[in-house]
Formats: sequence, structure tokens, C-alpha cells
Amino acid sequence: MRKLLIGIAMVPGMLLAQNPTATQILDQIDKNMASKSRIFTATMVVHAARGERVMEMKIWSEGDKRSFTEYLSPAREKGTKMLKLDDQLWMFSPSADRIIQISGHMLRQSVMGSDLSYEDMMDDRKLTDVYNAAVIGTEDFSGRPCWVLELRAKGDDAAYYQRKMWIDTERSIPLKEEWFAKGGKLLKQTTLSDVKKIQGRWFPTKVTYKDMLKTGDGTEFIMNEIQFDGAIPESMFSKAALR
Repeated sequence: MRKLLIGIAMVPGMLLAQNPTATQILDQIDKNMASKSRIFTATMVVHAARGERVMEMKIWSEGDKRSFTEYLSPAREKGTKMLKLDDQLWMFSPSADRIIQISGHMLRQSVMGSDLSYEDMMDDRKLTDVYNAAVIGTEDFSGRPCWVLELRAKGDDAAYYQRKMWIDTERSIPLKEEWFAKGGKLLKQTTLSDVKKIQGRWFPTKVTYKDMLKTGDGTEFIMNEIQFDGAIPESMFSKAALR
């Protein structure tokens, strides 16, 4: 899930001083994101119109092709598991005691009532593989100087045709994003905060998502512990692990 797991390091001062192109900025983010694996625990807080829901989970991911998620709480969701292999996604529900594949229009549905869709979680491709980009200006956001980038999809397989990003010029951290439909309608907005230095890289440990077509005050995704390049058993990325 690239919108939830951006690993970030310092951008060289020389690159910034030379006014980098949008491609250079995106390349830097993509390079900083790269790690053999990621293992982390997270809290997801859904601020829905009918009240607040809090879920705990643990996620194991390898590159941008494989990931495994297990929900730890609350009791109603405990034991729910999701497995991503390339462009396929399966879910195990302990209450139904069955494995289902999530595909087609189902990928656009909300994950556990949150402001994220399964499609949001699935797309971990490099930005430079999916979008053409341009630097359209500079602005301060949350007290940080930022490059403002406009991205347009190269093909028809992008979940969002257009995106706008605010990138911290000193730490190469996306601080805000807006995701648009092809017709220009704003669909979702994210803000990234609580930046920490983890294993030598800057990392925003909190992402707030807001589906602009839904009521409620958005969804907070908070990474409590994270490890880069940790060993993950091969058996974790199998349908057998779902049960």
C-alpha cells in the first residue's frame, strides 16, 4: 500500500539547490521507498459519521508485490487476514470461515468502513511508472517548504487520473496529496505527519485519509512500530497462511 508505507531518506542538498525536475523528485521518493521488506504494527482509527472505530493490525510486506495483513483487534475483526500476491487479493473471514478473492469492482469498496479502498492498498507501483509529473510551484505546508507537483496518469490502469503532491524540499517527504478523477473531481485527500528518523531514513508515521465523497472526519493510519529489511518466512505469502 504505497499511500500507507513511504520509506524516506534525505534528498542531497545539491539536488535541491539546482531546482530538481518532477521526475528527479519522484525518483528520489521511489528510491527512498525501496526496501527488501517491511514489518510493522499499526492502528487504524475510522472517524465515521456514526462514531469512531479503532482497529489494530500487523502487516508483513516484501517489495511491491507481496503483503500479508492480520487484524489483531477488536474482537469482531480479530483473525481477519488479507493476502496480496502481485495484482490478486484474498481475504479470510473467521466469522464466515472462508477465503474470498477480492477483484473487479469490489476493489473500490471501503476497507473495514475506512476511507481507504482495497484498490488504494493494492497499488504499490513506483510513481514514475504510473504518472507523468511537473513541478507547478512551491508552498509552505505545516511550516515546511514544499515542492508542489502535478501528476497525470500515463495509462488507464491508474486508480486516480490526476494527483497533486506537496513534497518537503529538505527531507523528500510527501506531506499532503490530493487525488482526482479524470473529470477533475477531488476524490480523496491525505496528509502525512509525525515524521521520525527510522533506520537512517525519514518516515511519516501517521497518514490521515479523507474520502471526499463520504461523510465523517476521515481515517487515521498510525504506524506504531516498523522494521525495514527484516526476514519474513516464505510461508507467510501463501493462501495456506490465511487459515
